[in-house]
Amino acid sequence: MLAEALQEAERFEEAEKEFRAALALGPDSAPLKLCLAKCFFHQAKNSHALVVVEDLVKAGNAPAAAFLLHAHLLFRAGDAQGAVRAYKHAILLDPALADAELAARLGVGANPDTSEVIEGRLRATWEGEPESAQAEVERPAISFHDVGGMDAIKEEVRMKIIYPLLHPEMYRAYGKKIGGGILLYGPPGCGKTYLARATAGEIKAGFIAVGISDVLDMWIGNSEKNLHELFEQARRNRPCVLFFDEVDALGASRSDMRQSGGRHLINQFLSELDGVQSSNEGVLILAATNAPWHLDSAFRRPGRFDRILFVPPPDLAARAAIARLHLRGRPVGDIDYDLVAKRTDHFSGADLKAVVDVAVENKLREAMRAGTPQPLTAKDLLTAATTVKPSTREWFATARNYALYSNQGGIYDDILGYLKLK
Repeated sequence: MLAEALQEAERFEEAEKEFRAALALGPDSAPLKLCLAKCFFHQAKNSHALVVVEDLVKAGNAPAAAFLLHAHLLFRAGDAQGAVRAYKHAILLDPALADAELAARLGVGANPDTSEVIEGRLRATWEGEPESAQAEVERPAISFHDVGGMDAIKEEVRMKIIYPLLHPEMYRAYGKKIGGGILLYGPPGCGKTYLARATAGEIKAGFIAVGISDVLDMWIGNSEKNLHELFEQARRNRPCVLFFDEVDALGASRSDMRQSGGRHLINQFLSELDGVQSSNEGVLILAATNAPWHLDSAFRRPGRFDRILFVPPPDLAARAAIARLHLRGRPVGDIDYDLVAKRTDHFSGADLKAVVDVAVENKLREAMRAGTPQPLTAKDLLTAATTVKPSTREWFATARNYALYSNQGGIYDDILGYLKLK
């Protein structure tokens, strides 16, 4: 009841925790699973929601609402045909669940003479083509100087991406092309995206950040077209860093796929990385993922993402540097950054930012009461740190299993080394 009340109040993160607690007591409850999936859906945790919902709909007694939610999730993932089937099944089970907006977007029951969308497909007389994907080309103002720690990773990026542009004659003498791909993986909030943006700023290159929504499209063939256009845009703006966030969503393992559309998209992605139709000289491809074990193994072939770098939580020195960066420009007193770093073991960069934000909020409350602003102290940061839980532990719990039992070729040796299991 508490979880449902929180869900109705749109406090979905809190509701999720309560539904998880309830499922621990009743793990076979279909209504609880459905409610948890809805919480995931409202938080845009689509892959989490799909896992739960697909488990429900496989059961013979799944409620109609589960099929309706499945339709929404499939539509959001770009599988229009699957969404149509799930929606029709939901309405067949319970006509009261009819969703006029979703039906219109899917073209369910549409007039074939006037509607542009019919049963999840474009009308045959569609004139013109959908617009191609276009992303903003940024010019980041940050550089490696703004990235705390990560010295070994920065050096790898310099060797693979930065030095070839600064010293092209040296690389050409050794027959090395200017360009290539690096895959960054590790727990969330540890600076993978920030590092990619800083890489572009370091060499004054363009930066194109590609998200899932920039590529995936519900119409067959359009996702591949969008991906091709994004690569072409990067080639037109060389030197350019093309960054794919959550790349596992675009390049999931083909052996796990039931839909052929996903396989076509991966084949297109691999073709673009290889530069089959156009040269990628001067296009620097970075990608980040929290779940490298879900990425198709073909991406790890030399010439594609031939450098796979583990981005761990910041070490002691890096945590001190990150704290300094986050406090830059704020009123601070005499702060022992090393002490703060020691008390924030296992914290990610995002966790440290949360510590600073909490400390600032507490200091603002004091300033409002006193009427005068006071500088932040080490005590303020240490007090705030006790209220923020490190977010990396859950990731390592999952990563540890893959590193121990699915470590073909030693790809996850860095994780074993970090956990001192090797």
